[in-house]
Amino acid sequence: MQQFYLSSLSKNDTEIHFDKNESKHMSRVLRKKVGDPITITNGVGHRFSATLSHVDHKACTAIINQCMEISPDPYQLHVFIAPTKSNDRMDWFVEKATEIGVHEITPIICQRSDRKVIKQERLQKIAVAAMKQSLGAYLPMIHPVCDFSTSLNKIKGTACIAHCQDTNKVAIDSLSFKEKSISIFIGPEGDFTPEEIQAAADANVTAITLGEKRLRTETAGIIACHSISLLYP
Repeated sequence: MQQFYLSSLSKNDTEIHFDKNESKHMSRVLRKKVGDPITITNGVGHRFSATLSHVDHKACTAIINQCMEISPDPYQLHVFIAPTKSNDRMDWFVEKATEIGVHEITPIICQRSDRKVIKQERLQKIAVAAMKQSLGAYLPMIHPVCDFSTSLNKIKGTACIAHCQDTNKVAIDSLSFKEKSISIFIGPEGDFTPEEIQAAADANVTAITLGEKRLRTETAGIIACHSISLLYP
C-alpha cells in the first residue's frame, strides 16, 4: 500500500488537492488512474482513505471516503543526539528511528562533537519519507540544533544518558518508566566529557548502558529507540 502525506488535511475535509510535485509523482511514476484508491496521512494521527477523481501531472484530486484516527504510541520519545561525522549516517538514523518509533529528535552540540551544523529541513524530509514508507500516522519533529547544556533544560518526563565512562549505569532494558515522556541523550563518537556526564547527573538524568559493545552514535540511537519500543506493549 502506498501512503501519501499532506499536512494541511483535517478530519473534516472531503476532498484532497495535491501539489504539482506529488501530482507528477502520482501520475507519471506510480501511474495512478481515476478511480484508484489511495491512502493519505496528515502526520498528526489521522489516516484517510480516498479515491482519485482527477489525475494530471500538474494537479491530482481525490475524494475522501473515510478518516480514521490512529492511536498514538503509549510513550513519547525524544532523542537528543550528537550529529554524526557523515551526513549519510545521520540521515540513516532519522529514517530508521522514524520507522521504529521516535517522536522528537534534537541534534545536540557537545564538547567533543565533530560536526556542529545540520540541515534541519533535509532531515525533516527524510522523516516524512520514512513515515510514509512505514505507514506511520505521526510525523516526528526535527528540532533545530542546540548545545548540550541547553538541551538539559528541554527534558520532559524521565531522562537517560548513554555514555562509555566506567560509572554506575543501568541497563536500558531493565528500566521501568512511570512517565509517558522519555528523553534519551546519545553523545558523539568521542563520548560525552566527564563534565557533561556530571551536568546530566545534576539534572537527574539516569546513566544507562546499551550493552557491552562500543557503538557508533547512530547505532546507539537506533538501539535506544528499539529498546524503548519493546518496553511498552
